[in-house]
Amino acid sequence: MVNDETNPNIRRLLDTLPDEPGIYVFRDGERRVLYVGKAKSLRKRVMSYFRNAGPGEGNARIARMLKRIHDFDFVVTSTETEALLLESNFIKHHRPAYNIVLRDDKSYPYIAVTLNEEFPRVMLTRRPHRSGVSYFGPFTRAGMVRDTLDLLGKVFPYRKCRGVKPGRHSGTPCLNYHIGRCLAPCDGRVSAEEYRRMINRVVALLSGRSEGLSRELGQQMEDAAQRQEYEQAAILRNRLKALEHLLERQKAVAIGADSLDVVGLYRQGDSANVQVLQVRDGSLSDRQSFFLKNVAGESETVILQQFILQYYNEAVGYPADLVMPPGFEKNQLLSEYLSERKGSHVEVKTALRGKRRELSDMAAENARLAFRQDQLREEDRKGRPSRALAELRKELDLGFVPSRIECYDISNIGGDQAVGSMAVFEGGLPKPAHYRRFFIQESGEADDFAMLSQVLARRFSRRRLDAGSDDPSFSSIPDLIVVDGGAGQVSAVTGALEAIGERKLPVIGIAKRFEEVYMPSRPEPLRLPADSRALGLLKQIRDEAHRFAVSYHRRRRDRVFASSILDGIPGIGPARKKAILEHFGSPERFMSASRDELEAVPGLPAKVGREVYAYVHRFSQTI
Repeated sequence: MVNDETNPNIRRLLDTLPDEPGIYVFRDGERRVLYVGKAKSLRKRVMSYFRNAGPGEGNARIARMLKRIHDFDFVVTSTETEALLLESNFIKHHRPAYNIVLRDDKSYPYIAVTLNEEFPRVMLTRRPHRSGVSYFGPFTRAGMVRDTLDLLGKVFPYRKCRGVKPGRHSGTPCLNYHIGRCLAPCDGRVSAEEYRRMINRVVALLSGRSEGLSRELGQQMEDAAQRQEYEQAAILRNRLKALEHLLERQKAVAIGADSLDVVGLYRQGDSANVQVLQVRDGSLSDRQSFFLKNVAGESETVILQQFILQYYNEAVGYPADLVMPPGFEKNQLLSEYLSERKGSHVEVKTALRGKRRELSDMAAENARLAFRQDQLREEDRKGRPSRALAELRKELDLGFVPSRIECYDISNIGGDQAVGSMAVFEGGLPKPAHYRRFFIQESGEADDFAMLSQVLARRFSRRRLDAGSDDPSFSSIPDLIVVDGGAGQVSAVTGALEAIGERKLPVIGIAKRFEEVYMPSRPEPLRLPADSRALGLLKQIRDEAHRFAVSYHRRRRDRVFASSILDGIPGIGPARKKAILEHFGSPERFMSASRDELEAVPGLPAKVGREVYAYVHRFSQTI
């Protein structure tokens, strides 16, 4: 029986549901996807959401979702396995608000291999979402990734330069080539095919397939020695040692299986932790930890099933066996799904005894411990700003905890293109939506005090004008004003505020050299301990204001530079100007470019490059 409070539109649509496998998509009134699920019987599964019986204990998330559902779609499939695959694709594309999701893992480091480039790079990244790039990880520590990359770079002489195209502006090989750490694709000393074969071996090693690699390097070393190529033999010897060290770091527990992933789960409330123990070449080589949210009201089977869909959706390699926790009920379904994606059979089962059961228990215990650690870290992270604010109130003798703090800074070069910035923290945390920039009008000379006075006067005149407006950045009143500087800057700001009738706002300055705090009421600066939470908060907002001001100043300076320097050169139109700026990246780099470098700019004729060099050289002699 359908609940009487169910939306009439939903009641009509329920009658159209077939008793077949497929996926269902719940949407809100604006057609946004709320939830994607799969079912062996669409009719039975979707109807179960709207029966008279209200949601049970732990189903508050589902109850909130049901109140927002205005419409739903469904897609019928031939089998439940097809539905599982389709559900995975829909979740990946729409990222619904009420599906179980992996917590954003941008903070976790990965090893990335840019397979979409002619000469791929191997590097550390924290953004594992670019197409055409293979990712390995996540790792728990960036130091572990850097150590691994250092060892990989000794074994495989792939390029270490950062650009999409290999090489430097000069076109000559860098030091890495001369010390045997790079094959110099920038200089044509290795073909794309040979370089790609090396990268394939890197990918194989990172995927856990190291069989035969040590033996191959050892044979190459012996062959080089027999040919009396002792220098090459020494290079191969060093690579072999680096490889052996790398493999030793990866090995932990031998269990007699070639390729195996072991999954463990711990859940509490609306969150959960999943651990994946990776066994490669018979050894436990890595442990990965993931935090899930939106799990309240879901069974452990559903949680693990949706996790597996997301975890293996972007996987480079699949294990031969997948060990799930006891009680998991979808072994056959997941086996069919993973086998279809891998192209060969993947066995999914629970471990009942032996070494695999020990690893399964280890994964479950690690999940419990990781969950508790994350709880403690989260509690500490949430409490850190309030503790810093309380300490700041005490150190500054404010008499109240400052909720809104505004910090101001000036950026200019000799008064040219001078700008000011306002960074805002509320509750001890940055509030970027309230940050504001100011272009200093008619600065004329590098007078930071006058510039600060102008910025403060304009900011608080806007407060009066915008009182009750939709711009809370100007209409809000700060509890504390911080200025990047010392006693002179504090005096300038205090005088500017008094001039416009804002005498009651507390003002302090924090100077970079000794990180001293300047206050109008103290003749001597206040020195806080280096580990002080209050000092850490002041430095953070000071650095934010500085960063915001400098970035604005650079943009204005570069824009003026581009229009004033390049616009005066004959033969340089918008397209060539853009090509020059994109090639060199910064005005400083352009100004220091040699004639050969200017002649080599893509899209710029050599003759025009020489003319540009002559013009810039002539210009530089007159300033």
